[in-house]
Amino acid sequence: MPLNTADGSLVPHLLTWRGRIFWLLVGAIGFHVAYLFPACAFLIAVYCFALWKLSWQRSRFQAMNTGWALAFLVYAPHLAFFWRIFGAAAIGLWLLLGFWLGLFLALVRFAREKWGNVVAVLLAPLLWTGLEYFRSELYYFRFSWLNVGYAFSWSSGLPMFAWLGVYGIGFVLMAAAASISRLPARRGLFTGLIALGVLAGLANLPRASSEAPGGRELRVAGMQLEFPVELEVPALLDRLAERYPDADLCVLSEYTFQDTVPKQVKDWCRKRQKYLLVGGKEPLKGEQFYNMAYVIDPNGEIVFQQVKAQPIQFFKDGLPAPQQRLWNSPWGRLGICICYDLSYAFVRDKLARQGAQAILAPTMDVEEWGEYQHRLHARIAPMRAAEYRIPIFRLASSGISQIVGRSGDATQTGRFPGRGEMIAGTLQLSSAARLPVDRRLAWPCIAVVGAIAVWAFWLALWDRNKVCVPTANAGENPRGS
Repeated sequence: MPLNTADGSLVPHLLTWRGRIFWLLVGAIGFHVAYLFPACAFLIAVYCFALWKLSWQRSRFQAMNTGWALAFLVYAPHLAFFWRIFGAAAIGLWLLLGFWLGLFLALVRFAREKWGNVVAVLLAPLLWTGLEYFRSELYYFRFSWLNVGYAFSWSSGLPMFAWLGVYGIGFVLMAAAASISRLPARRGLFTGLIALGVLAGLANLPRASSEAPGGRELRVAGMQLEFPVELEVPALLDRLAERYPDADLCVLSEYTFQDTVPKQVKDWCRKRQKYLLVGGKEPLKGEQFYNMAYVIDPNGEIVFQQVKAQPIQFFKDGLPAPQQRLWNSPWGRLGICICYDLSYAFVRDKLARQGAQAILAPTMDVEEWGEYQHRLHARIAPMRAAEYRIPIFRLASSGISQIVGRSGDATQTGRFPGRGEMIAGTLQLSSAARLPVDRRLAWPCIAVVGAIAVWAFWLALWDRNKVCVPTANAGENPRGS
Protein backbone atom coordinates (compact mmCIF):
# COMPACT_ATOMS: atom_id res chain seq x y z
CA MET A 1 0.00 0.00 0.00
CA PRO A 2 1.49 3.41 -0.94
CA LEU A 3 2.32 5.78 1.87
CA ASN A 4 -0.35 8.50 1.79
CA THR A 5 -0.95 10.68 4.83
CA ALA A 6 -3.91 13.03 5.17
CA ASP A 7 -1.95 16.25 4.62
CA GLY A 8 0.65 14.74 2.30
CA SER A 9 3.47 16.21 4.43
CA LEU A 10 5.53 13.00 4.36
CA VAL A 11 5.28 12.35 0.63
CA PRO A 12 8.12 14.71 -0.44
CA HIS A 13 10.53 12.77 1.80
CA LEU A 14 9.94 9.41 0.12
CA LEU A 15 12.97 7.94 -1.59
CA THR A 16 13.42 7.83 -5.32
CA TRP A 17 15.30 4.90 -6.84
CA ARG A 18 18.44 7.06 -6.84
CA GLY A 19 17.91 7.82 -3.16
CA ARG A 20 17.55 4.13 -2.34
CA ILE A 21 20.77 3.29 -4.14
CA PHE A 22 22.60 6.16 -2.42
CA TRP A 23 21.58 5.15 1.11
CA LEU A 24 22.15 1.46 0.39
CA LEU A 25 25.73 2.27 -0.55
CA VAL A 26 26.23 4.64 2.39
CA GLY A 27 24.92 2.04 4.84
CA ALA A 28 27.03 -0.76 3.36
CA ILE A 29 30.22 1.34 3.36
CA GLY A 30 29.65 2.46 6.95
CA PHE A 31 29.06 -1.12 8.08
CA HIS A 32 32.11 -2.59 6.33
CA VAL A 33 34.53 0.12 7.45
CA ALA A 34 33.27 -0.18 11.04
CA TYR A 35 33.80 -3.95 11.04
CA LEU A 36 37.13 -4.02 9.22
CA PHE A 37 38.96 -1.25 11.09
CA PRO A 38 38.68 -1.19 14.91
CA ALA A 39 39.52 2.54 15.09
CA CYS A 40 36.52 3.24 12.81
CA ALA A 41 33.96 1.21 14.78
CA PHE A 42 32.01 4.43 15.43
CA LEU A 43 30.99 4.48 11.74
CA ILE A 44 28.44 1.79 12.48
CA ALA A 45 26.29 4.80 13.45
CA VAL A 46 26.29 5.77 9.75
CA TYR A 47 24.79 2.35 8.99
CA CYS A 48 22.02 3.00 11.55
CA PHE A 49 21.28 6.40 10.01
CA ALA A 50 21.16 4.84 6.52
CA LEU A 51 18.67 2.26 7.79
CA TRP A 52 16.44 5.04 9.08
CA LYS A 53 16.61 6.85 5.74
CA LEU A 54 15.81 3.62 3.90
CA SER A 55 12.56 3.32 5.85
CA TRP A 56 11.15 6.14 3.71
CA GLN A 57 9.68 3.73 1.16
CA ARG A 58 6.56 4.11 -0.95
CA SER A 59 5.29 0.58 -0.31
CA ARG A 60 5.76 -2.52 1.82
CA PHE A 61 7.06 -4.31 -1.25
CA GLN A 62 9.83 -1.74 -1.68
CA ALA A 63 10.70 -1.94 2.02
CA MET A 64 11.17 -5.73 1.96
CA ASN A 65 13.14 -5.65 -1.30
CA THR A 66 15.41 -2.96 0.13
CA GLY A 67 16.08 -5.14 3.19
CA TRP A 68 17.11 -8.07 0.99
CA ALA A 69 19.33 -5.86 -1.15
CA LEU A 70 21.01 -4.47 1.96
CA ALA A 71 21.60 -8.00 3.28
CA PHE A 72 23.56 -8.92 0.16
CA LEU A 73 25.58 -5.72 0.42
CA VAL A 74 26.23 -5.96 4.17
CA TYR A 75 25.94 -9.54 5.40
CA ALA A 76 26.91 -11.68 2.40
CA PRO A 77 30.52 -10.41 2.09
CA HIS A 78 31.23 -11.12 5.77
CA LEU A 79 29.44 -14.47 5.64
CA ALA A 80 30.99 -15.67 2.38
CA PHE A 81 32.17 -18.75 4.29
CA PHE A 82 28.52 -19.88 4.34
CA TRP A 83 29.05 -20.86 0.69
CA ARG A 84 31.96 -23.13 1.61
CA ILE A 85 29.87 -24.78 4.33
CA PHE A 86 26.37 -24.92 2.79
CA GLY A 87 26.93 -24.40 -0.95
CA ALA A 88 24.06 -22.70 -2.80
CA ALA A 89 21.88 -22.92 0.34
CA ALA A 90 23.95 -19.97 1.62
CA ILE A 91 21.81 -17.70 -0.59
CA GLY A 92 18.74 -18.70 1.41
CA LEU A 93 20.52 -17.94 4.68
CA TRP A 94 21.59 -14.50 3.45
CA LEU A 95 17.99 -13.82 2.36
CA LEU A 96 16.76 -14.95 5.76
CA LEU A 97 18.98 -12.34 7.44
CA GLY A 98 17.70 -9.76 4.95
CA PHE A 99 14.11 -10.56 5.93
CA TRP A 100 14.68 -8.98 9.35
CA LEU A 101 16.12 -5.82 7.78
CA GLY A 102 13.16 -5.59 5.43
CA LEU A 103 10.70 -6.18 8.26
CA PHE A 104 12.28 -3.36 10.27
CA LEU A 105 11.96 -0.97 7.30
CA ALA A 106 8.37 -2.04 6.69
CA LEU A 107 7.32 -1.64 10.34
CA VAL A 108 8.90 1.82 10.66
CA ARG A 109 7.16 2.78 7.42
CA PHE A 110 3.85 1.46 8.81
CA ALA A 111 4.26 3.44 12.04
CA ARG A 112 5.02 6.60 10.08
CA GLU A 113 1.97 6.12 7.89
CA LYS A 114 -0.42 5.48 10.78
CA TRP A 115 0.84 7.85 13.47
CA GLY A 116 3.26 10.28 11.83
CA ASN A 117 7.00 10.68 11.78
CA VAL A 118 7.40 11.68 15.46
CA VAL A 119 5.93 8.36 16.61
CA ALA A 120 8.07 6.53 14.05
CA VAL A 121 11.16 8.19 15.55
CA LEU A 122 10.14 7.01 19.03
CA LEU A 123 9.37 3.49 17.87
CA ALA A 124 12.44 2.96 15.67
CA PRO A 125 14.88 1.91 18.47
CA LEU A 126 12.24 -0.34 20.05
CA LEU A 127 11.51 -2.05 16.73
CA TRP A 128 15.19 -2.44 15.90
CA THR A 129 16.11 -3.92 19.28
CA GLY A 130 13.12 -6.26 19.37
CA LEU A 131 13.83 -7.62 15.90
CA GLU A 132 17.58 -7.96 16.52
CA TYR A 133 17.00 -9.83 19.78
CA PHE A 134 14.42 -12.13 18.22
CA ARG A 135 16.53 -13.01 15.16
CA SER A 136 19.62 -13.47 17.34
CA GLU A 137 18.24 -15.34 20.33
CA LEU A 138 14.71 -16.72 20.06
CA TYR A 139 13.81 -18.62 16.89
CA TYR A 140 15.24 -21.78 15.31
CA PHE A 141 17.63 -20.03 12.90
CA ARG A 142 18.97 -17.76 15.65
CA PHE A 143 22.26 -16.14 14.68
CA SER A 144 23.72 -13.25 16.65
CA TRP A 145 26.78 -12.37 14.58
CA LEU A 146 27.09 -9.06 12.67
CA ASN A 147 25.00 -7.25 15.25
CA VAL A 148 25.55 -3.48 15.39
CA GLY A 149 27.10 -3.78 18.85
CA TYR A 150 29.78 -6.25 17.74
CA ALA A 151 31.42 -3.52 15.67
CA PHE A 152 32.92 -2.27 18.96
CA SER A 153 34.34 -5.69 20.01
CA TRP A 154 37.91 -4.77 19.10
CA SER A 155 37.58 -1.07 19.87
CA SER A 156 39.81 0.21 22.66
CA GLY A 157 36.81 2.08 24.08
CA LEU A 158 34.65 -1.04 24.40
CA PRO A 159 34.12 -0.64 28.20
CA MET A 160 32.39 2.70 27.51
CA PHE A 161 29.63 0.88 25.59
CA ALA A 162 29.57 -2.70 26.87
CA TRP A 163 27.53 -1.93 30.02
CA LEU A 164 24.61 -1.26 27.63
CA GLY A 165 24.91 -4.78 26.19
CA VAL A 166 25.35 -5.70 22.56
CA TYR A 167 21.65 -5.05 21.85
CA GLY A 168 21.55 -1.90 23.97
CA ILE A 169 24.27 -0.34 21.80
CA GLY A 170 22.04 -0.80 18.77
CA PHE A 171 19.11 0.71 20.67
CA VAL A 172 21.03 3.88 21.52
CA LEU A 173 22.51 4.34 18.05
CA MET A 174 19.16 3.82 16.30
CA ALA A 175 17.47 6.25 18.70
CA ALA A 176 20.15 8.86 17.97
CA ALA A 177 19.96 8.33 14.20
CA ALA A 178 16.17 8.67 14.11
CA SER A 179 16.19 11.71 16.42
CA ILE A 180 18.81 13.60 14.40
CA SER A 181 16.70 13.10 11.28
CA ARG A 182 14.02 15.31 12.86
CA LEU A 183 16.28 18.37 12.72
CA PRO A 184 16.40 20.76 9.75
CA ALA A 185 18.94 19.68 7.13
CA ARG A 186 21.86 21.98 8.07
CA ARG A 187 21.34 21.68 11.80
CA GLY A 188 20.93 17.91 11.47
CA LEU A 189 24.17 17.62 9.50
CA PHE A 190 26.06 19.71 12.06
CA THR A 191 24.58 17.79 15.01
CA GLY A 192 25.28 14.48 13.32
CA LEU A 193 28.92 15.32 12.72
CA ILE A 194 29.37 16.47 16.32
CA ALA A 195 27.73 13.28 17.61
CA LEU A 196 29.89 11.16 15.32
CA GLY A 197 33.01 12.94 16.59
CA VAL A 198 32.06 12.31 20.22
CA LEU A 199 31.36 8.66 19.41
CA ALA A 200 34.73 8.38 17.66
CA GLY A 201 36.48 9.77 20.74
CA LEU A 202 34.71 7.39 23.11
CA ALA A 203 35.35 4.40 20.84
CA ASN A 204 39.09 5.11 20.81
CA LEU A 205 39.71 5.93 24.46
CA PRO A 206 42.75 4.16 25.94
CA ARG A 207 41.65 0.92 27.54
CA ALA A 208 41.92 0.78 31.34
CA SER A 209 43.38 -2.22 33.13
CA SER A 210 41.00 -5.16 33.33
CA GLU A 211 42.46 -6.59 36.53
CA ALA A 212 39.89 -6.98 39.27
CA PRO A 213 40.75 -5.89 42.81
CA GLY A 214 41.15 -8.87 45.11
CA GLY A 215 39.83 -12.26 44.15
CA ARG A 216 41.70 -15.41 43.21
CA GLU A 217 43.87 -16.08 40.18
CA LEU A 218 43.37 -19.04 37.87
CA ARG A 219 46.38 -19.86 35.69
CA VAL A 220 45.25 -21.49 32.45
CA ALA A 221 47.04 -23.03 29.49
CA GLY A 222 45.69 -24.58 26.31
CA MET A 223 46.78 -26.09 23.00
CA GLN A 224 45.02 -25.70 19.65
CA LEU A 225 44.31 -29.23 18.34
CA GLU A 226 41.82 -30.16 15.61
CA PHE A 227 40.71 -33.82 15.63
CA PRO A 228 43.97 -35.14 17.12
CA VAL A 229 44.83 -38.83 17.17
CA GLU A 230 43.57 -40.03 20.55
CA LEU A 231 46.75 -41.91 21.47
CA GLU A 232 48.87 -38.80 20.82
CA VAL A 233 46.98 -36.54 23.22
CA PRO A 234 48.92 -37.45 26.42
CA ALA A 235 52.24 -36.66 24.70
CA LEU A 236 50.83 -33.34 23.44
CA LEU A 237 49.63 -32.53 26.96
CA ASP A 238 53.14 -33.31 28.21
CA ARG A 239 54.46 -30.58 25.91
CA LEU A 240 51.88 -28.16 27.26
CA ALA A 241 52.67 -28.99 30.90
CA GLU A 242 56.42 -28.74 30.34
CA ARG A 243 56.10 -25.31 28.75
CA TYR A 244 53.63 -24.01 31.38
CA PRO A 245 54.35 -26.03 34.55
CA ASP A 246 52.56 -23.52 36.80
CA ALA A 247 49.21 -23.79 34.99
CA ASP A 248 46.37 -24.76 37.32
CA LEU A 249 44.04 -25.82 34.49
CA CYS A 250 44.88 -27.22 31.05
CA VAL A 251 42.28 -26.85 28.29
CA LEU A 252 41.71 -28.58 24.95
CA SER A 253 39.02 -27.80 22.40
CA GLU A 254 35.49 -28.99 21.78
CA TYR A 255 35.38 -32.43 20.07
CA THR A 256 38.98 -33.27 20.99
CA PHE A 257 37.62 -36.81 21.43
CA GLN A 258 34.88 -38.53 19.45
CA ASP A 259 33.82 -40.42 22.59
CA THR A 260 34.20 -39.98 26.33
CA VAL A 261 37.58 -39.15 27.86
CA PRO A 262 39.95 -42.11 27.34
CA LYS A 263 41.70 -43.81 30.25
CA GLN A 264 45.19 -42.70 29.20
CA VAL A 265 44.16 -39.04 29.47
CA LYS A 266 42.72 -39.59 32.96
CA ASP A 267 45.98 -41.31 33.85
CA TRP A 268 47.87 -38.25 32.55
CA CYS A 269 45.92 -35.98 34.93
CA ARG A 270 46.77 -38.29 37.82
CA LYS A 271 50.44 -38.49 36.85
CA ARG A 272 50.86 -34.74 36.28
CA GLN A 273 48.50 -33.70 39.12
CA LYS A 274 46.64 -31.36 36.77
CA TYR A 275 43.06 -30.34 36.14
CA LEU A 276 41.99 -30.74 32.50
CA LEU A 277 38.99 -29.35 30.62
CA VAL A 278 38.42 -31.19 27.33
CA GLY A 279 35.64 -31.72 24.80
CA GLY A 280 34.19 -35.08 23.81
CA LYS A 281 30.96 -36.98 23.16
CA GLU A 282 28.69 -38.62 25.72
CA PRO A 283 26.82 -41.43 23.90
CA LEU A 284 23.06 -41.76 24.30
CA LYS A 285 20.52 -44.19 22.84
CA GLY A 286 20.95 -45.01 19.19
CA GLU A 287 23.13 -42.48 17.39
CA GLN A 288 22.25 -39.62 19.71
CA PHE A 289 24.87 -38.01 21.93
CA TYR A 290 25.67 -34.99 24.06
CA ASN A 291 28.41 -32.59 22.97
CA MET A 292 30.16 -32.58 26.33
CA ALA A 293 32.88 -30.64 28.11
CA TYR A 294 34.54 -32.79 30.80
CA VAL A 295 36.58 -31.62 33.79
CA ILE A 296 39.08 -34.21 35.08
CA ASP A 297 40.75 -33.62 38.44
CA PRO A 298 44.30 -34.57 39.61
CA ASN A 299 42.92 -37.92 40.82
CA GLY A 300 41.90 -38.81 37.26
CA GLU A 301 38.19 -38.51 38.01
CA ILE A 302 35.53 -36.58 36.07
CA VAL A 303 34.37 -34.05 38.66
CA PHE A 304 32.20 -31.88 36.41
CA GLN A 305 30.66 -31.98 32.96
CA GLN A 306 28.52 -29.61 30.92
CA VAL A 307 26.53 -30.28 27.75
CA LYS A 308 26.47 -27.76 24.90
CA ALA A 309 23.34 -25.66 25.32
CA GLN A 310 22.95 -24.51 21.70
CA PRO A 311 23.96 -27.12 19.10
CA ILE A 312 24.67 -25.65 15.66
CA GLN A 313 21.72 -25.86 13.29
CA PHE A 314 22.11 -28.18 10.25
CA PHE A 315 25.02 -30.02 11.92
CA LYS A 316 25.13 -33.28 13.83
CA ASP A 317 26.09 -31.47 17.01
CA GLY A 318 24.31 -33.45 19.70
CA LEU A 319 21.22 -32.80 21.80
CA PRO A 320 20.88 -29.52 23.74
CA ALA A 321 21.80 -29.37 27.42
CA PRO A 322 19.00 -30.37 29.81
CA GLN A 323 20.47 -27.91 32.33
CA GLN A 324 23.31 -25.45 32.89
CA ARG A 325 25.35 -25.40 36.09
CA LEU A 326 28.52 -23.78 37.37
CA TRP A 327 31.65 -25.69 38.26
CA ASN A 328 32.46 -24.83 41.87
CA SER A 329 36.18 -25.11 41.25
CA PRO A 330 39.00 -24.60 43.81
CA TRP A 331 39.43 -21.07 42.39
CA GLY A 332 35.82 -19.93 42.12
CA ARG A 333 32.52 -20.43 40.30
CA LEU A 334 33.26 -21.12 36.62
CA GLY A 335 30.78 -21.27 33.75
CA ILE A 336 31.40 -23.39 30.67
CA CYS A 337 30.14 -22.28 27.25
CA ILE A 338 30.92 -24.72 24.46
CA CYS A 339 31.74 -22.90 21.21
CA TYR A 340 28.47 -21.47 19.84
CA ASP A 341 27.05 -21.10 23.37
CA LEU A 342 29.16 -17.97 23.88
CA SER A 343 27.21 -16.22 21.10
CA TYR A 344 23.88 -16.30 22.93
CA ALA A 345 22.59 -14.18 25.79
CA PHE A 346 20.07 -16.82 26.88
CA VAL A 347 22.96 -19.23 27.57
CA ARG A 348 25.27 -16.81 29.36
CA ASP A 349 22.52 -15.12 31.36
CA LYS A 350 21.75 -18.41 33.14
CA LEU A 351 25.38 -18.69 34.19
CA ALA A 352 25.52 -15.03 35.23
CA ARG A 353 22.43 -15.43 37.43
CA GLN A 354 24.12 -18.34 39.20
CA GLY A 355 27.11 -16.13 40.03
CA ALA A 356 29.73 -17.09 37.43
CA GLN A 357 33.12 -15.45 38.03
CA ALA A 358 34.71 -16.51 34.73
CA ILE A 359 33.80 -18.42 31.56
CA LEU A 360 35.71 -21.24 29.90
CA ALA A 361 34.86 -21.78 26.23
CA PRO A 362 36.27 -24.86 24.46
CA THR A 363 35.57 -24.21 20.77
CA MET A 364 35.68 -26.08 17.45
CA ASP A 365 36.05 -23.85 14.38
CA VAL A 366 37.04 -26.09 11.48
CA GLU A 367 40.16 -24.84 9.67
CA GLU A 368 38.63 -25.25 6.20
CA TRP A 369 35.98 -22.62 7.01
CA GLY A 370 38.69 -20.01 6.54
CA GLU A 371 40.48 -17.33 8.50
CA TYR A 372 37.77 -14.70 8.24
CA GLN A 373 35.19 -17.00 9.85
CA HIS A 374 37.60 -17.46 12.74
CA ARG A 375 38.21 -13.72 13.00
CA LEU A 376 34.48 -13.02 12.99
CA HIS A 377 33.91 -15.59 15.74
CA ALA A 378 36.74 -14.02 17.75
CA ARG A 379 34.63 -10.85 18.12
CA ILE A 380 32.30 -12.63 20.53
CA ALA A 381 34.52 -13.19 23.58
CA PRO A 382 35.71 -9.56 24.04
CA MET A 383 32.13 -8.27 23.93
CA ARG A 384 30.90 -10.96 26.32
CA ALA A 385 33.69 -10.37 28.83
CA ALA A 386 33.03 -6.62 28.85
CA GLU A 387 29.24 -7.07 29.03
CA TYR A 388 29.37 -9.32 32.11
CA ARG A 389 32.60 -7.93 33.60
CA ILE A 390 34.21 -11.36 33.95
CA PRO A 391 37.26 -12.90 32.24
CA ILE A 392 36.96 -15.52 29.48
CA PHE A 393 39.33 -18.23 28.26
CA ARG A 394 38.34 -19.35 24.78
CA LEU A 395 40.39 -22.27 23.44
CA ALA A 396 39.71 -22.96 19.75
CA SER A 397 40.75 -26.00 17.73
CA SER A 398 42.49 -24.07 14.94
CA GLY A 399 42.38 -20.49 16.21
CA ILE A 400 41.64 -17.90 17.22
CA SER A 401 42.09 -18.75 20.93
CA GLN A 402 41.81 -15.87 23.40
CA ILE A 403 42.38 -14.97 27.03
CA VAL A 404 40.14 -11.95 27.60
CA GLY A 405 40.08 -9.68 30.66
CA ARG A 406 37.04 -8.20 32.39
CA SER A 407 37.08 -5.06 30.23
CA GLY A 408 37.17 -6.99 26.96
CA ASP A 409 40.90 -6.77 26.26
CA ALA A 410 42.42 -9.90 24.72
CA THR A 411 45.66 -10.22 26.68
CA GLN A 412 46.68 -13.38 24.79
CA THR A 413 45.59 -14.40 21.29
CA GLY A 414 46.29 -17.54 19.28
CA ARG A 415 46.90 -17.57 15.54
CA PHE A 416 45.04 -19.18 12.66
CA PRO A 417 45.37 -22.02 11.87
CA GLY A 418 48.02 -22.47 14.55
CA ARG A 419 47.76 -26.23 14.98
CA GLY A 420 49.67 -27.21 18.08
CA GLU A 421 50.04 -23.58 19.14
CA MET A 422 49.90 -22.98 22.89
CA ILE A 423 48.34 -20.11 24.78
CA ALA A 424 48.54 -19.39 28.50
CA GLY A 425 47.73 -16.64 30.98
CA THR A 426 45.92 -15.72 34.19
CA LEU A 427 42.20 -15.16 34.80
CA GLN A 428 41.49 -12.69 37.61
CA LEU A 429 38.42 -13.94 39.49
CA SER A 430 36.62 -11.51 41.78
CA SER A 431 32.97 -10.46 41.76
CA ALA A 432 30.27 -12.43 39.99
CA ALA A 433 28.98 -11.56 36.53
CA ARG A 434 26.31 -8.89 36.19
CA LEU A 435 23.74 -8.58 33.44
CA PRO A 436 24.01 -5.65 30.99
CA VAL A 437 21.24 -3.06 30.72
CA ASP A 438 19.73 -4.39 27.50
CA ARG A 439 18.40 -7.53 29.18
CA ARG A 440 15.69 -5.31 30.66
CA LEU A 441 15.00 -3.74 27.25
CA ALA A 442 14.69 -6.91 25.20
CA TRP A 443 11.26 -8.20 26.17
CA PRO A 444 9.41 -4.85 26.11
CA CYS A 445 10.90 -4.25 22.65
CA ILE A 446 9.77 -7.69 21.46
CA ALA A 447 6.27 -6.95 22.78
CA VAL A 448 6.16 -3.69 20.79
CA VAL A 449 7.35 -5.48 17.64
CA GLY A 450 4.78 -8.24 18.07
CA ALA A 451 1.88 -5.84 18.62
CA ILE A 452 2.71 -3.60 15.65
CA ALA A 453 3.51 -6.54 13.33
CA VAL A 454 0.19 -8.26 14.14
CA TRP A 455 -1.71 -5.01 13.66
CA ALA A 456 0.01 -4.27 10.35
CA PHE A 457 -0.65 -7.81 9.10
CA TRP A 458 -4.31 -7.63 10.12
CA LEU A 459 -4.84 -4.30 8.37
CA ALA A 460 -3.07 -5.56 5.24
CA LEU A 461 -5.32 -8.66 5.23
CA TRP A 462 -8.41 -6.53 5.81
CA ASP A 463 -7.52 -4.19 2.94
CA ARG A 464 -6.91 -7.17 0.67
CA ASN A 465 -10.29 -8.69 1.53
CA LYS A 466 -12.05 -5.41 0.79
CA VAL A 467 -10.43 -5.33 -2.64
CA CYS A 468 -11.18 -9.01 -3.40
CA VAL A 469 -14.85 -9.14 -2.24
CA PRO A 470 -17.22 -7.80 -4.97
CA THR A 471 -19.89 -5.25 -4.12
CA ALA A 472 -23.52 -6.32 -4.02
CA ASN A 473 -24.36 -4.59 -7.33
CA ALA A 474 -21.18 -5.57 -9.12
CA GLY A 475 -21.89 -6.35 -12.77
CA GLU A 476 -25.47 -4.87 -12.76
CA ASN A 477 -26.57 -2.26 -15.26
CA PRO A 478 -26.88 0.96 -13.31
CA ARG A 479 -29.94 1.89 -15.41
CA GLY A 480 -31.70 -1.44 -14.81
CA SER A 481 -31.84 -2.41 -18.49
